[in-house]
Amino acid sequence: MAIAGDADIITDFIAPPNVTVDGKFFTFTGMRALIGAPAPTTLKVLKASMAEFPALNGQSVSYAVLLYPSGTVNPPHTHPRAAELLFLLSGTLEVGFVDTTNKLYVQTLQSGDMFVFPKGLVHYQYNAQSQYPAMAVSAFGSASAGTVSIPNNVFNTSIDDNILAKSFKTDVATIETIKAGLSGKV
Repeated sequence: MAIAGDADIITDFIAPPNVTVDGKFFTFTGMRALIGAPAPTTLKVLKASMAEFPALNGQSVSYAVLLYPSGTVNPPHTHPRAAELLFLLSGTLEVGFVDTTNKLYVQTLQSGDMFVFPKGLVHYQYNAQSQYPAMAVSAFGSASAGTVSIPNNVFNTSIDDNILAKSFKTDVATIETIKAGLSGKV
């Protein structure tokens, strides 16, 4: 049996070596970039995970703010080490995940709604609105939830094109077209 998650710590917090621990250590200012910023033209994700905010080490929590311009999608992805609890602050979003039996669960969220994506399952979010952006906050049950982007993980790695073509029951030319589209070289 394998278990993936944050280990329990035996101290109040974990500070990196040679770091002064004061109130600043426990403060993350990276979300200030949201205040007064122009609306993005593509999906924008601001993270507060252990990588950006070392005070989260051992705390089993992290956070992200997601900004979805109209018509944008957060492509299918997984978080191998945490469930995700998404809170929609503004706009509407279609959200969905696929369970291990390949059943799709879809919901359209309104401002003020929350949705949970179970740990490790493939999920997405889509702002179908043609004129209005959406903004959401996601909380994770890990300081380092990890993100595995399905399109990038499959098509922007060195998996042989012939293997991908056989796997998707298509031809190498189609795989090359998909890869070009993901890299922006269409």
